[in-house]
Amino acid sequence: MSLGYRDKLSRGRRAMAHLIHLWHERNGWSHRVLPLLSEILDLGKVHNSQISNLRNGKLSSPGPEVFLALAQVNMILDQGIDKIRDRLESDYPELWKSLQESALPVKNDSGNPLTAGELFEIFSGLKSLPSSFDWYIEDEEASALSDALSEHFCQNRPWRSCKIQVMAAYTVNKSIRRERFAEVIAGIRDYTAEELDGELLDLYEASKKLSYFEGTGPNAFLIELRNLASEK
Repeated sequence: MSLGYRDKLSRGRRAMAHLIHLWHERNGWSHRVLPLLSEILDLGKVHNSQISNLRNGKLSSPGPEVFLALAQVNMILDQGIDKIRDRLESDYPELWKSLQESALPVKNDSGNPLTAGELFEIFSGLKSLPSSFDWYIEDEEASALSDALSEHFCQNRPWRSCKIQVMAAYTVNKSIRRERFAEVIAGIRDYTAEELDGELLDLYEASKKLSYFEGTGPNAFLIELRNLASEK
């Protein structure tokens, strides 16, 4: 039986919240980055509160300008931030520094940046999330998955003996994320569910570089971690 429109809208709001959350987590952004970029580059109107409410699934009826602004910022990021250096570097140094550290766009399964239409379809429940965003990690499993990650990356070796190799495979540049990753793999702390959601794609890529995981896609990697956690 197909979903009714209310169920589709509810599922779509959750999917959009997840997409916005992962976009921010992967880049280590505050909720002010996208609105500020949109305003500076005259790409459309989107407010801090709208981004915050989208991320929390509380914005029930955003106008078309929200999807247009997000899509246009996404397109700019996909083209490379060097094209907007002159607009940002001197007048907005903190924003420029944040983008230099990480400015990943969100892409569909064909590798193209999501358009305004695609963003609206996701929000409306008419389109599924791209496969590189289509997972949900629950709060209660985050600790066990963190332990599984430590076991997976250390491969029964002490952290001090594999640290250099593992950190080289984790190619994220943002220092706070690298520190957090090292602490989790060393067994000093756990990821939260929100952090894991945002890290999963890069964790999967790191595992592939080390040839520790031969499956395809972050979803398969998450299943592997869940299986490893269940064995403990």
